[in-house]
Amino acid sequence: MPAPGNGAYNESMDSDLRDWRKAERARLIAARERLDAATLEALRRHIDRHLGRAFPGLARQTVVFCWPMRGEYDARPFLETLRTRGATTALPVVIGPGQPLAFREWHPGVPLATGPMGIPYPEGSPLVEPAAVLVPLVGWDDAGYRLGYGGGYFDRTLAARSTPFAAIGVGYEQARVPTIRPEPWDVPMDWVVTERGVYRRDPSGLVFLGEPAAGEPGPLASPACYADEIARGFFGEPEEPAQP
Repeated sequence: MPAPGNGAYNESMDSDLRDWRKAERARLIAARERLDAATLEALRRHIDRHLGRAFPGLARQTVVFCWPMRGEYDARPFLETLRTRGATTALPVVIGPGQPLAFREWHPGVPLATGPMGIPYPEGSPLVEPAAVLVPLVGWDDAGYRLGYGGGYFDRTLAARSTPFAAIGVGYEQARVPTIRPEPWDVPMDWVVTERGVYRRDPSGLVFLGEPAAGEPGPLASPACYADEIARGFFGEPEEPAQP
């Protein structure tokens, strides 16, 4: 076998990783698609509740979600609730191969066109800068890295973000794997939310914060406001605590 650093060796390693990811992606999607409608609805309701309790400031911000496909978490009911509370909601738009995503405002009534993989995107609505993006997870690992559909759009977008926004991965516990075998260009999620509860990315990997409980003490000083851990003011709350 050629020594590490040799082009043929590296090409073989890249091929092995691509094949492994392709097989793992197919396995995880197939498992997700076997879930019946009642199970998917129950999972959605759990995730909706965790998102609402853990990130209440999203109701005052611009939030990007993805149109659901192939048994993914369906964020549309949660986003409808956010809109009634004042949020702006948006969808990602593929600009071109190898480019980061753009985000356009969307709400019912905004025309949709069909993009790559048959995924709808808004036509002609304003471009927006999000405070948070709900990123779908085909798979996710103990370090917070995401396995997607293989296009690399979200990794490029996260790496290129000029203004900070929170990357909140949303998916199911059954999609967790020990590692996706990340490469240097893979970008981990800031948070992962599943039907189990909320995970925060720390230097040592994902930390499970538990199930957010409204009005009850939790693992953080502010049990229903885990997003405050990013930076005070990030989601629109006062930058300094109110003085008594």
